[in-house]
Amino acid sequence: MSEGASIAFRPAEASDLPAIVALLARDPLGASREKPGLPLDRRYDDAFAAIQRDHNQLLAVVTDGDQVVGCLQISFIPGLSRLGLWRGQIESVRIAASHRGGGLGRRMIEWAVDQCRARGCGLVQLTSDKTRADALRFYAQLGFKASHEGLKLEL
Repeated sequence: MSEGASIAFRPAEASDLPAIVALLARDPLGASREKPGLPLDRRYDDAFAAIQRDHNQLLAVVTDGDQVVGCLQISFIPGLSRLGLWRGQIESVRIAASHRGGGLGRRMIEWAVDQCRARGCGLVQLTSDKTRADALRFYAQLGFKASHEGLKLEL
């Protein structure tokens, strides 16, 4: 895929939800934890509404013309450590298979980092499942360092 002038980044709209959920479901991990069928599970609508109400959340899509071809979410996190440093947490990064391999992933992360910088963040962090070796290499190539161990507790 060659990246033309039709690629755009913007905040997600409610009408983008089916495409976002489909992107989240189209990978080995997401296939077992997402429900992309229509009508969408109400929990997606509820989550979208909560994200929209929270000024420290940005759910964004990447479009190619009128087609959603990528998504990501940024959480802007205030903190007391590091002299009150704000962090940007990037999550749920997905790109449609038809648009992989042409540099769009790099552009998406650079765009997200710019959003964090514009909001005054002094640090950008992200997590990626340990089984996603290609993703981990990709993020390392962009300058992200595996400086911490991430732990999760499912409730």
